[in-house]
Parts: sequence; C-alpha cells; structure tokens
Amino acid sequence: MEVNPFKILLSGFGIFLLSFGIAHAQSKPSVQTINTKQDLDAGRVKIDSLDNELIKILGERERIAKAIGVYKAKNNIPPLQEARFKQVVEKTIAAGNKVGLSPEFITELLNAIHKESLRIENAVKPAGSK
Repeated sequence: MEVNPFKILLSGFGIFLLSFGIAHAQSKPSVQTINTKQDLDAGRVKIDSLDNELIKILGERERIAKAIGVYKAKNNIPPLQEARFKQVVEKTIAAGNKVGLSPEFITELLNAIHKESLRIENAVKPAGSK
C-alpha cells in the first residue's frame, strides 16, 4: 500500500493547528490571572511545557515535509507550491483569528515554518535537479 505524503502533511498540519488551540476555536481563549509570584512561576512552567510541545510538533511536521520532498523529487514536482501555501495561510489566519492570533503573527509564523520546509525539501532533491 503506497503512502500518500500529501495526506500525511494534511494530518500533520491538523495536529500542528490543534497544538495552537484551534480545536477550541468555538470559545475565546481564557485569560489566566497572575496575582502572585507563585502564579507567575506556574505560568512560566506552563509556557515552557507548551514550547516543548510546539517543538515536538514542528519536528514531526518537518519529518513529513521531508517525506513530501522525496515524493516531489521523484515526481519532478517543484518544492514551492505557491497556490497551496497561499491556501494554507488563508485557512490558518481564519483559524488563528478565532483564538485571538493576529493575521500578521500567523503569516510570519507560517512563513518561517514554510521556509524551513522548503530548505528540507530542497535538501532531499538529487544533485542537478531543479
């Protein structure tokens, strides 16, 4: 059974979005009140934990991007798919808006992630291919 890397990417990106709290888009994110040094410390521990989860998810996303890069290289598909990236940005901006993230932040974040994905995809291309 052949694995479709595009389906893997979609599921991986879904996991990525869930990590940002998009699954809870029906309600605005709750704001934790910090009243004491203990609250501050607890908030920082939570942020550190979330940062670690983001790194794990981004690592998984990039492993999927590498598999997609291999598929694209084998099938002479250029790494940059502008229409696909535009679609991803638009959908993610809409999802981010539901949880209070600005379009500028989402765009900058996705540009950084996409830049790394393209780097990885280009690294798996055979020498001399375009």
